[in-house]
Amino acid sequence: MAFDKAKQISYLLSADTREEEDIGSYSFEHLRMGGAYWTIGGLSLLKSLNEDRKEEIVNWILQCQHENGGFGGNLKHDPHITNTHYAVLVLALYNSLHLIDPDRIASYIASLQNPDGSFKGDEWGETDLRFIYCGFSSLKLLNRLHKIDVQLSVDYILRCKNFEGAFGAVPDAESHAAYTFCAVGALAVVDRLDLIDADELGYWMMLRQTESGGFNGRPEKLPDVCYSWWILSTFFMINRQHWVNYEALSEFINRAQDLEGKGGIADRAGNETDVFHTFFGIAGLSLMGYHDLEKIDPIYALPEPILKNILG
Repeated sequence: MAFDKAKQISYLLSADTREEEDIGSYSFEHLRMGGAYWTIGGLSLLKSLNEDRKEEIVNWILQCQHENGGFGGNLKHDPHITNTHYAVLVLALYNSLHLIDPDRIASYIASLQNPDGSFKGDEWGETDLRFIYCGFSSLKLLNRLHKIDVQLSVDYILRCKNFEGAFGAVPDAESHAAYTFCAVGALAVVDRLDLIDADELGYWMMLRQTESGGFNGRPEKLPDVCYSWWILSTFFMINRQHWVNYEALSEFINRAQDLEGKGGIADRAGNETDVFHTFFGIAGLSLMGYHDLEKIDPIYALPEPILKNILG
């Protein structure tokens, strides 16, 4: 099945008109910041991001920032490290990082680091590897990694490693592909991939590619398009991407498109499409170099030209 680039552009361009909401129904209300990133990021990879609504969307993001420096998922929503990361990413996509105070955001992120090196997602204290990755990535993009104890978090990440080389959400938790991405991505941000056994981890991830061509996140689970990003990007970070069957994976993603209806990509063929899986499906195809898409960076999930402007 072919990838319908025009259909996916149309789907993402219409994402902010559904449900008749003001700034756009990128996703459910509490997921608006993430939805903005998936939508705008997808359009950027499709080389179809214009700046018609840049000022409106950037102003909305700035209004989601709290006094403590963190960002909520929408207006009047509590700040959270994941939404702070999404806000930084969207501002990066719009070349607008100069509009925020990096020290203010860095202070918020630093306040979430626990004594054991883990990070809380917010003031309520939930902890897992996602939040270390979000913190590391955000601070690197803002040139503020020195505001935290990096080594303390690196030590915590290694405590989440399991016998097969993959990582769980917290120490002693089952290995999971998305948390493995967070662990490896965080280590890549701080140039500590030397702590990873690439062959050991690569073998575990290679076993995640199913007969359908798609990846699953754990053994005996169904494949899901989103792992086309979480796993494939991790393969790229450890330089084992040649262990993946690109043809089978791209066909799995393409079969998950809705070509007869509104467009978009679902978690797998026959299911409802959404902007989350649409973005990660496009991101996977971008990593594989298909369909004249903008190339995405496997660590930061930003288009390479944009990231080059930020990090040099």
